[in-house]
Amino acid sequence: MEIILIQDVTKLGQKDDIVNVKAGYGRNFLIPRGFAIAATSSAKKMHTENLRQKAHKEEKIKLAAQEIASRLTGVKIVVGAKTSTSGKIFGSVNTIQIAESLKEKGFDIDRRNITLPEDQIKEVGNYIAIVKLHREVKVEVEFEIKGE
Repeated sequence: MEIILIQDVTKLGQKDDIVNVKAGYGRNFLIPRGFAIAATSSAKKMHTENLRQKAHKEEKIKLAAQEIASRLTGVKIVVGAKTSTSGKIFGSVNTIQIAESLKEKGFDIDRRNITLPEDQIKEVGNYIAIVKLHREVKVEVEFEIKGE
């Protein structure tokens, strides 16, 4: 089944992508929840027209994201966490803490746009997070975890 995504869906695609999914997933999950619409011929025509109109607006957004990305390169964040004597963290460091640290530096980035390389970070050390500012603009941000 072909669908047009109305909003970003993790591990499936970005807004305005036309994707093939299994019929049950499309009809029972994506379409009823408002994540997608069925890709009929008339919907595809409207979709191409909307994309054409959004093209120049998208370019402005991409330039703004590239400007933020250039400011973000070289920024190093320090995240504090409670640790044991061996350097293990009680709990784990997640994207919420990274987003809060970025906000302190003056970057208002949603936590859902931050990807950590490992599932859970459980030790003190240096790591790299990937910040997605635009569908084509991604930045690697270094962060260090220190014990408190």
